[in-house]
Amino acid sequence: MVKKLAFAAGDYVVYPSHGVGRITAIETETIVGIEIEMYVVSFEQDRLILRVPVDKVAKSGMRKLSSKEKIESALETLKLKIKPRRSVMWSRRAQEYEAKINSGDPVSIAEVVRELHKTEDQEQSYSERQMYRAALERLAREVAAIDNTDEEKATAKLEKVLLAHAA
Repeated sequence: MVKKLAFAAGDYVVYPSHGVGRITAIETETIVGIEIEMYVVSFEQDRLILRVPVDKVAKSGMRKLSSKEKIESALETLKLKIKPRRSVMWSRRAQEYEAKINSGDPVSIAEVVRELHKTEDQEQSYSERQMYRAALERLAREVAAIDNTDEEKATAKLEKVLLAHAA
């Protein structure tokens, strides 16, 4: 019996805590006498190789790239005005942002990008800049894979949307 796999070698996928990767192979490994079929996912930007058991894909949250509609929705999110959140301490916001980034959901990641985006003349702490870059890179990598372009062009596209709608 041959089971149908959700992904094939060469497919781009999104792994929530690492972002966009590419399946380089599907291997079978024997671990403690049990044969386990695994996707080998390469995240070139992080020089990371991840092996995800085929039967654990759903639990891991690994998914196909977002649809063009989902990315359009993320771009629309970038255009929305930010509601000021003065009373929430940075440590609490940072936890929320980290959770949104690691969710792998482009709209949630776009919310982080939008909220942390600052123009050149606005103050931003080191940790805010780090979190902003992480969110922007994660979103840009998925946009790049969907648009079949590079990360630099995708980043420019996102920043253009942000600047056009900056308050």
